[in-house]
Amino acid sequence: MTRTLLSIGHGYSARALTSLLLADGWRVVGTTRSDAKAAELAALDVEPIVWPSADLQPALSSASHVLMSAAPSDDGDPFLNAVDLTGHDFDWVGYLSTTGVYGDHQGGWVDETTPLTPSTKRGQLRVRAEAQWSALGLPLHIFRLAGIYGPGRGPFSKVRAGTARRIIKPNQIFSRIHVADIAQVVKASIDQPNPGAIYNLCDNDPAPPEDVIGHAAELLKLPIPPSEDFTTAEMTPMARSFYAESKRVKNDRIQDELGVTLIYPDYRSGLADLLRQEDHDAGQA
Repeated sequence: MTRTLLSIGHGYSARALTSLLLADGWRVVGTTRSDAKAAELAALDVEPIVWPSADLQPALSSASHVLMSAAPSDDGDPFLNAVDLTGHDFDWVGYLSTTGVYGDHQGGWVDETTPLTPSTKRGQLRVRAEAQWSALGLPLHIFRLAGIYGPGRGPFSKVRAGTARRIIKPNQIFSRIHVADIAQVVKASIDQPNPGAIYNLCDNDPAPPEDVIGHAAELLKLPIPPSEDFTTAEMTPMARSFYAESKRVKNDRIQDELGVTLIYPDYRSGLADLLRQEDHDAGQA
């Protein structure tokens, strides 16, 4: 029987997973909020549903697997607030969360057992949404994602345009994950279900953000952008909030439990491959 994934809020990470599932003969149904994005999904062999205007019950009834990517709001998880999952029997349910649920650890290490003490509103909303999903008794798997990068989400365009910034804040450390590694970890979980499991999705090399920008400039053989002090740099409240937390995230569980070997174990390998792909695409244009 064909396995069917219902992907709620079918975005960047879910699209990367889709390519792996379709290659294995899956059916993928994805929700989006606009007709234009629905057309994009259809072009990628995803069956689009414009939600919340459309009825989701037929898709829920046919789904063997569910992946939730949409962000929560002040009122909680938008999907769970609108849809009754009572009576639906899924083989696997995945929730894409964030490492922001751990809060600030002043550059220290966190793992999946670390208490959840988010300091940002985004992190607080994710903690509530995780709890909302966990309370349903579904075969739930929670994936806490670090900063996502990949095709179309690398630093190269800003470095080339001269708009990249090296914001310096002492002891500021971020963890990252390439979208291809998100896809392979989620696929490994689908292949090896462990209801109740929580996984950190990040690479092996937490690093200061200015190091990543500097390395991107070196790869492009362009001048390294000048440094700016965090305390005096002009930043939007949203951008500044990303610097409110500093931590190193451990990923042992995805390797030990799921047997995952990261395609891009650090930002250097990830950026180098992104640049090779950009150069290849430019040559094909």
